[in-house]
Amino acid sequence: MREFLGLFPQMAARCDNQRVGAVLLFEGGSRLKEQSSHEASACCTSLLVAATTLLAQQGPPKSPSTTETAKIGSTAITVTYSSPRVNGRAGHIYTKGGLISRDPHYPVWRAGANAATKLHTDGGITLGSLKVPAGDYTLFVDISDPDNWTLIVNKQTGQWGLSYDAAQDLGKVKMTMTKPSPPVENLKYTITSLGTDRGELKLSWENHAGAVPITAH
Repeated sequence: MREFLGLFPQMAARCDNQRVGAVLLFEGGSRLKEQSSHEASACCTSLLVAATTLLAQQGPPKSPSTTETAKIGSTAITVTYSSPRVNGRAGHIYTKGGLISRDPHYPVWRAGANAATKLHTDGGITLGSLKVPAGDYTLFVDISDPDNWTLIVNKQTGQWGLSYDAAQDLGKVKMTMTKPSPPVENLKYTITSLGTDRGELKLSWENHAGAVPITAH
């Protein structure tokens, strides 16, 4: 219901079947009309039906939010991101003129979709050669060379994925590239434990995958 009414910022509907009447409010709080409880109930029912129909038409999100979490040693590490689909665009994602090249800070990529990709670690870790203290960060990937990625750990958090401030970089680390088989339709992060205090962070999408080693302090 909130999502439906959000499409009409000039109007908010308040339905209260416990009262004698209901009030329709417009922007500025002006009072338009009081209706009987029967009329108010009918109004609310109509809005609920319209909202349900609209949300059903929208279908599932194109890039659903998901989380990857694992422990490396005793340190819990979590990546929160939105996962876009290749959706028939294989070969036209990482190249110049491809999908990601439309981003305003290309060749720096949000490495996901929608909001910026979040990294949380509850203990100090090392990604490749980069020391990352416990805390919250944002991940980006430099794809200047589509076949040789560079992971960027950024100290700014909470921003939209198309907002990137290089001055906030904690540091960068080269990723080890592989070609997944079969290709990966839905962008995916994996955190894998490789024994005591060691692990790997991998990002896979389409026919590219980049990984960095993790060491827990």
